[in-house]
Amino acid sequence: MSKFLSNLYSALEPYTPGEQPKDKAYIKLNTNESPFSPSPKVVEAISTEVINDLNLYPDPEVSLLRDALAENFGVNRENIFVGNGSDDVIAFSIMAFCGRGGSLACPDITYGFYPVYAELFGVNLTEVPLRDDFSVKVEDYKSFNCPVIIANPNAPTGLMLSLEEVETLINQNPNRLVIMDEAYMDFGKASAAELTKKYNNLMVIQTFSKSRSLAGLRVGFAVANAEIIRDLETMRFSFNPYNINSITMRAATAAIKDSAYYDNCINKIIDNREYSKAELTKMGFKVLNSKSNFIFASHPEYSAKALYEELKNRGILVRYFSKERIKDFVRITVGSKEQMQAVVNEIKDILKG
Repeated sequence: MSKFLSNLYSALEPYTPGEQPKDKAYIKLNTNESPFSPSPKVVEAISTEVINDLNLYPDPEVSLLRDALAENFGVNRENIFVGNGSDDVIAFSIMAFCGRGGSLACPDITYGFYPVYAELFGVNLTEVPLRDDFSVKVEDYKSFNCPVIIANPNAPTGLMLSLEEVETLINQNPNRLVIMDEAYMDFGKASAAELTKKYNNLMVIQTFSKSRSLAGLRVGFAVANAEIIRDLETMRFSFNPYNINSITMRAATAAIKDSAYYDNCINKIIDNREYSKAELTKMGFKVLNSKSNFIFASHPEYSAKALYEELKNRGILVRYFSKERIKDFVRITVGSKEQMQAVVNEIKDILKG
């Protein structure tokens, strides 16, 4: 680090994205991207007209996209916030509703950006241990008065709370904000977004990076009551009112309107997930009941780190985490059927020794 870095950040441990080596062609199953291209309507939306207007600032209200999202979720524009990826939305949320010196609670095994943001923004984070089966138990959060953020389905486990459990969490304390990070919920098909019409202490965050095949454009959003959205807009306009560019806004709007295309892609990924879970189980793996677009699996006789390294040597990237509680697991993104057949066959060959 340079001598100019503030002491506030000298011990900051940044988030580590999934590796993206360029030394050869890989089957890339380590960053939970979609194996499918965006909808053809997305390609059509990025027209010459939009490109010719790139000399102009984008709409700071992100009206086109917010209106499309509002229609999709049956709410008003005032109930929608849009960010530069769901990470952007999470960051603004922690800044707005925790603040420096405030507090936040989340599971101890979850999305790695929560503790990074907490440290960056000076927030006191309590990491609540998952149960031995890696499940989130909502009763473990009953005593917390600070905001609670839970990835649902959770990452990297893929396990999911039911809507009844989410509602129990909300009702534990009407004066506490519950943030449900639903980056993977389209693969679980039980979004809590509808509950935002009933409860004013719930915010639901989703992304276009996973099920909507737009990871490269960086767009995410939140659904909540109008007061919460106004607070987030205050943060955004105090930091970067042009956080969504014109191309992204048009492309994401086209994507949210083409539900038929994406529903088909989602169903294929779910089928491929169930196929892969079954095949790994036959090989002796412990496979958690993922409701996401990835699988979390552990073999009793083969090191997870060694499996990750051997698959990489064979041109397949999966994700390995060295954190103590999950160091025996690998996370495998669900790709196309052909990709999943390839990884299954390679793992069979590896286990043969």
